Amino acid sequence: MREVDIDDIQPNPYQPRTRMDRRQLEDLAESIRVHGLIQPLLVAANRSGDGWTIIAGERRWRAARIAGLRQLPVVVRDAIPQSMLEIAIVENVVRADLSVLEEAVAFRQLIDDFGLSQQEVADRVGRSRTSVANMLRLLTAPDRIREALAAEQITEGHARAILGAPETADQLALLTITIEKELNVRQTEALVRTWSEKKPKADASSAERDPDEVRIEDKLRSALGTRVALRKTPGGASGSLTIQFFSDEQLQGIYDRLIGEELW
Repeated sequence: MREVDIDDIQPNPYQPRTRMDRRQLEDLAESIRVHGLIQPLLVAANRSGDGWTIIAGERRWRAARIAGLRQLPVVVRDAIPQSMLEIAIVENVVRADLSVLEEAVAFRQLIDDFGLSQQEVADRVGRSRTSVANMLRLLTAPDRIREALAAEQITEGHARAILGAPETADQLALLTITIEKELNVRQTEALVRTWSEKKPKADASSAERDPDEVRIEDKLRSALGTRVALRKTPGGASGSLTIQFFSDEQLQGIYDRLIGEELW
């Protein structure tokens, strides 16, 4: 335990949090102005020997800067990069400060950068292996689903349910319905089951389809966020294009993309 100059402290390069709420920092800074920094930072000596790197307590460090403190109490410990990340994750998880995606990215970093297995990650952060696996799966979600998670339009439970649909286009359509109808997780799970039951089964001739036809169909599904069926007549240039919608709001969205104006 010692007092160090705030300018000699640098943030943890393995900090899993990517966003810190400015208002919360201001509130913490006001508390620090009145009561001082009650809980010391946990730091490690820089390899260059000319300062300190935060292991845990970056939010307190930032708030102390806002409060105008020049000296901060710290607890020094030896730490390798892996333990710096692990401790930062655990501290934030305990405080519920990390978003679901921030946790997932941090878990992936422990696996990719430090060679840990899913079970080893689970043991270090106090989670079950299944929980870690489910969170890692979120990183494979389409961008729009991850954006909805980050914006708190859906929860981790919603995302897991939606990812139960096998195709990206189905997942995006289910996401749209879930948000528009403000479904809870159980309702979303039921929607996914119903959706899958009603989904047409691929016929035996699907493997013989023109690759360009399949590619165009996939592009349309991704662009419109719903089921699309493109069928060309054998040997001809004619055919049919079927676009499905499942709510007035989704129809409006499709209309906007195709026509570029309000439907009603």
